[in-house]
Amino acid sequence: MATAYGGYMGKVLKVNLTTQQAEEYPFSDRDRELYIGGKMMAAKILSDHLRGNEKAFSDNNLLVITTGPLTGTGAPSSSRFNISTLSPLTGYVTSSNCGGNFGYYLKKAGLDGLILCGHSETPVWLELCNGQAVFHSADGLWGQKTEQTQAMLDDALRLPNGRVRKNGKICIGPAGEHQVLYSCVVSNERVAGRGGAGAVMGWMKLKAVCASGTQTVQVKEPERMITHNQKWFRYLRKHPLTGSQLPQLGTAGLVSAMQMKGILSTKNYSAGQYADFEQISGERLAEQYHIVNKGCLSCPIRCARTVEIDGKQVKGPELETLVLLGSGICNSNLEAILRWNYELDQLGMDTISCANTIAYAMEANEKGLWNNGLQFSNIEELSQLFEQIAHRQGIGDELAEGSKRLSEKYGGKDFAIHAKGMELAAYEPRKAVGLGLGYAVSNRGGCHLNGGYLVILEGLGLSINPTTYHGKADLTMMFQDLMEMISATGQCLFTSYAFFPSPLMTHPNSWYTRLANGVLPYSGPVVRLINKYPQIAHLHLPVFHHTKAFEYATGMKMPFGKYIRCGERGYNLERQINIRFGADASKDGLPKRLTATLQNAADPQSKVPLEKLKRVYYHARGWNRNGLPKKRLLKKLKIGVDDHD
Repeated sequence: MATAYGGYMGKVLKVNLTTQQAEEYPFSDRDRELYIGGKMMAAKILSDHLRGNEKAFSDNNLLVITTGPLTGTGAPSSSRFNISTLSPLTGYVTSSNCGGNFGYYLKKAGLDGLILCGHSETPVWLELCNGQAVFHSADGLWGQKTEQTQAMLDDALRLPNGRVRKNGKICIGPAGEHQVLYSCVVSNERVAGRGGAGAVMGWMKLKAVCASGTQTVQVKEPERMITHNQKWFRYLRKHPLTGSQLPQLGTAGLVSAMQMKGILSTKNYSAGQYADFEQISGERLAEQYHIVNKGCLSCPIRCARTVEIDGKQVKGPELETLVLLGSGICNSNLEAILRWNYELDQLGMDTISCANTIAYAMEANEKGLWNNGLQFSNIEELSQLFEQIAHRQGIGDELAEGSKRLSEKYGGKDFAIHAKGMELAAYEPRKAVGLGLGYAVSNRGGCHLNGGYLVILEGLGLSINPTTYHGKADLTMMFQDLMEMISATGQCLFTSYAFFPSPLMTHPNSWYTRLANGVLPYSGPVVRLINKYPQIAHLHLPVFHHTKAFEYATGMKMPFGKYIRCGERGYNLERQINIRFGADASKDGLPKRLTATLQNAADPQSKVPLEKLKRVYYHARGWNRNGLPKKRLLKKLKIGVDDHD
């Protein structure tokens, strides 16, 4: 289906693995105006198919892979793609955003998106080239780890002259094949990690997808787009977060700041500080193990670390892996974490859920609830344990189910650290309560990004009062909607870091930074006003280059207020899908360790006041007391109305 807008290829392909038939899926320009691309496009497709009685491992589920309109346009950090499906881990919709080059080559293949349904009787891999789909047997690939799988796929795509056809790939490892509930999808060394999309691919018997082609992305105003991108690149390189901190230390550079602020997850979130934090810090990683920076296509930030494992240069660990396989299990052995990160990527397993599940098991063993032999600080056999989980052998078969299901079997729900069945990220929220709210209300479960990442205001960028409830609900809503839209356009969320003016970062003790920190918690009414009447923000902010880039690429008008409204539509649409599967206020929760137990016995505010935050958040969002969007909100957002008002 052709499109009048720039930035899109104008075609979405639906492939049935049962029949091995492919057909174009209708996605109109009206759909593009409302749902943009990426995870919002995927949510629209899932919403049109899922009724609420489907299971993740069934022919009624879909795996939807989408790009955004900025993917392939040369905009900064715009090589992202999204995978959405019904999660086997949570039972709700999950979306996982990934870098690398697959999104770029999916567009080179002439596609904005790929919808997969059904299942093959035997293992297969799918080749996409210039809009066509070809199935291949994956018998020789099944059982291989992700690095070897991708090397074998390159051999299969080798041209008569011996060169490998330029392509982008996604694949699963043994964890996906054995349907580990938190198995992931890997592209090059990048990972679509959360929610178990790899397990859905494994159930479908789909080992990999390769994309290639000769198509090019056309934008509406190419000259203005080029000039704007150049200006944007310069801005990101000069900003202290995207031009200094992330390139120098990557996300690992946050470990020390998290320790100082008391938000470093330690011993299964029982504390927010770790005595040996310096041993797993970004500074130590940079000084002793880092070889060279890497980045995704069109990325000026280049935040990825490269380390050496067994004589090979491989991707180093991100913050989540360092913390959750470090202080989270009371381990200060950085070399072990480097190796585990590589091993888990090879097996195709989400490091966040895997680490948190093991931490739960260690505490359950410590408390006498489950005699499993796992102990905090004892790391000698973790590599073997990862293999057991990936192949569902021995104790690994139970650990493959995640912490929520284990706590339902063995007890210890208060310290099974998850939201909606998805394990939390590395930030301990009792000293960052806005992030705690975000974890609880996030559509995909315990996710810091889908939760709005308010911790960037609560200590990791600015320093507003981290334990006050004032303003946190409204700011969480705005940040969620902004990130929803950034993801939908095909960009990395790190580009949003530059939203904060540089002087606030470089002069933390200045009068204007102190003023901003003091005022922001009381800005809720202003934020809510902009959300309710986005036309008052009919402008382009000089610190937010995303809106003009979108206009130059697509030809759609996109002032800042409309940008937020589009993100709000996407967030509420995912909420609507989840409601069909039972989501409501009772599911927007956190374990009692975080809401009822003080992190610091001398500080009565050092817990997440979740119920108070939720009430304000629901009101700000236009949801009722049970966490369901009201009819008038859905009508305003042009989303189909369910009768629950």
